[in-house]
Amino acid sequence: MRADRIAAGTKRLAAPRLARGALTWLESRPEEGGRVTLLESRAGVVRELTPAANVRTRVHEYGGGEYGFAGGVLVHADFARPGIQRLGGEPVPGTLAAARYADFAGSPDGRFLLAVEEEHFPEAAREPANRLVAFDLVRGRRLVVLEGPDFVSSPRFAPDAGRVACLAWDHPSLPFLETRLVVLPWGPDGPRGAPRAVAGGRGESLFQPEFAPDGRLAVVSDRSGWWNLVLERGDGWAPLCPRAAEFGLPQWGLGMSSFAFASEREIVCAFAESGAQRLARLELASGRLDAFALPYSDFEGVGCDGRNAAFVAAGPGTPAALCTLELASGRVTEHARAFDFTLDPALVSAGEAFSFPSAGGREAHAFLYRPRSGAFAGPAGERPPLLVKSHGGPTAATSPALRLAHQFWTSRGFALVDVNYGGSTGYGRAYRELLRGRWGEVDVEDCAGAARFLAAEGVADGARLLATGGSAGGYTTLCLLTFRGEFAAGASHYGIGDLEALARHTHKFEAHYTDWLVGPWPEAQALYRARSPLHHAERLARPVIFFQGLEDRVVPPAQAEALAAALAKRGILHALVTFPGEGHGFRRAENVKRALEAELGFYGRVLGLAVDATAPERARS
Repeated sequence: MRADRIAAGTKRLAAPRLARGALTWLESRPEEGGRVTLLESRAGVVRELTPAANVRTRVHEYGGGEYGFAGGVLVHADFARPGIQRLGGEPVPGTLAAARYADFAGSPDGRFLLAVEEEHFPEAAREPANRLVAFDLVRGRRLVVLEGPDFVSSPRFAPDAGRVACLAWDHPSLPFLETRLVVLPWGPDGPRGAPRAVAGGRGESLFQPEFAPDGRLAVVSDRSGWWNLVLERGDGWAPLCPRAAEFGLPQWGLGMSSFAFASEREIVCAFAESGAQRLARLELASGRLDAFALPYSDFEGVGCDGRNAAFVAAGPGTPAALCTLELASGRVTEHARAFDFTLDPALVSAGEAFSFPSAGGREAHAFLYRPRSGAFAGPAGERPPLLVKSHGGPTAATSPALRLAHQFWTSRGFALVDVNYGGSTGYGRAYRELLRGRWGEVDVEDCAGAARFLAAEGVADGARLLATGGSAGGYTTLCLLTFRGEFAAGASHYGIGDLEALARHTHKFEAHYTDWLVGPWPEAQALYRARSPLHHAERLARPVIFFQGLEDRVVPPAQAEALAAALAKRGILHALVTFPGEGHGFRRAENVKRALEAELGFYGRVLGLAVDATAPERARS
C-alpha cells in the first residue's frame, strides 16, 4: 500500500441526506487541499452542487452539520465566506458578520431555518457566545430561540411545527459527559413560550433528539450506563431496547446521527457491541432489534425517508462507502467509495478484536493487525516490530473498519495494534469514566499493556515496540516514550506535550475538558506538570519524530519545537516535520504522503531496517 495512493486516493464521505427526491452528501477532495464539496445523486446521475465552495464550518472548532434543508431550499456553510449560503443563490439574510453557523434544521413548511450560532468577539479574552437562532426566510429576520447555555446542538422541529427540541450543556461539561434536552413551544411566527429542560442533567449524557412522525420525541440516554434509546411517553421516558450496547456516539462534531425513524412503528439504528457496530431495525412496540446482514462494522450519518436508509459505512475489508439500504428487501447500493482502486482481499490485514489484562486488574480492548504481504515474509523465527496506535479524543474510539494507513504498515512487515484504552467509547459509561482524573495514566498503562501482552504471546518482538498517535493520541505516545521504558521509538502527530498550556489556551469547547481528565485548573497544577512530557523532557530518551501543522490552534507548534530541541541538546535521534498552512490534522494529499513516508523512514533508521516507502515488496524485516 503506497503512501501517495493513500493520500491522493482517499476521500472523506459524510452527512448523507435523503431529501427532495435525491441523495446528497459531503465529499472531501485531498487533491484540492482538502476542500469539501456537496454532491447529489438524482435518478442515478451524480453532480457536484458546490464546485466553488468549501463546505466546512468551525463551530465548536470541530465543525459538522455543514448543510441542511428548509423546505425546498438547501443551505450550507462555506469556510471562506461568512453567514449561511443558499444553494446557487443569495446568503440567508440576518446572519451576523462575526458568527459561525452550523447544524441546520428547517421547519416543515420551509419558512424557518434553525441554526447553531457561534458569535466571536474582538476581545481575545472573551469567550464566543453560542446560541440557537432561527431565520425567518419569508420576512428576512433573525430570531434568538435559546441563549444562556454555554453550548447548544441538534435542533429539531416537531412534524406539526408545534415544538422545537435541542441539546444544551454548560461548562465544565462536554456533550458526552452531561447534557440537557430542551423543548420549547413554537407558533406561526416563532417561539411562543419559555424553553424547559425535559430530560438529562447531572451525570447523564444525551445524544441526538429526534421526533417520530406522530410527534413523540426520542433521544439516546446513558442513564442506564449505556447509550440506549428512550421514547417520550406521558410525563416520562420509556427505554426502547435496554441493552449493554451503545446506540449513541461522543458528540465531537455537530450534525451526528446514529438512528432515524422509518415510520411511527420502526427505527433504523446503528449500535456498538465489543467496539464494532451493526445496523438494525428496532420495533418500537416490542423492542425487538433485528440486525441487517451487512459486511460493515462502522456506521455514521444514519438517515431514512421511510423507504430507504442512508449512511456511510466501512468494514474490515471494505473501504468507507456511501450507501442506501432498501428497507423492504434489505438490498444495499453503494453510491460512492472513499477510494476507487481495488485491494486484493488476500493482502488485507483485518483487525482482530481482543481483550487483555491491564493495570489495577482491569480489562482493556484493542484490535490487532498482523503483517500481511504477498511479496515477502520475515526471517524464520523472527517476530515483527509492533506499532502501538493510540487514538485521539481521548474519549473517542477506534473500530475494525478498513484503514489504508494501517495497511501501509502491515504490508511492510509491521504488526499494528489499535488500542481502545480505558476512557474510550463503545464499552459503556463505566469504561469511559476510567479516564476521569487519570489521563496520562490509564491510557498509557493500557497501551503499554497491549504491547507487553502481544510480545508475551509471541505476536511481536518486545525489543522493537513503537508508539504512534495524533492529538490526544500523540500525548499518550509522548507519555509512553517519556515515562515508560518498553518502547524503542515513536511518532507524535500534533501531540500535546504541555497539559498546562492546553488548560490555559485551548478553545471554548474544550476549555474545561482537562478539569475532567486531569483535575481542576489551576488547583491541580502540580498534577498537570507531573503528567506533561514537556516538563520532564530530560526523561525523554527515545528517538521521536514530530509532525506538526504550523497553523495548529489546538496544540501550538511551540510544544513540538521545545521537545525536539530538548532531544537535540542531548544528541538523541529525532526529527521535526512541519507543514505550513495545516492546522490540527493534515488535509493536503502531499502532506499526508510525506508524513507516512517520513515516519516509515524514521523507524527504519531506529531499528536498522531497510525500508522503501514506495515499494513494500522491497522492504526487509
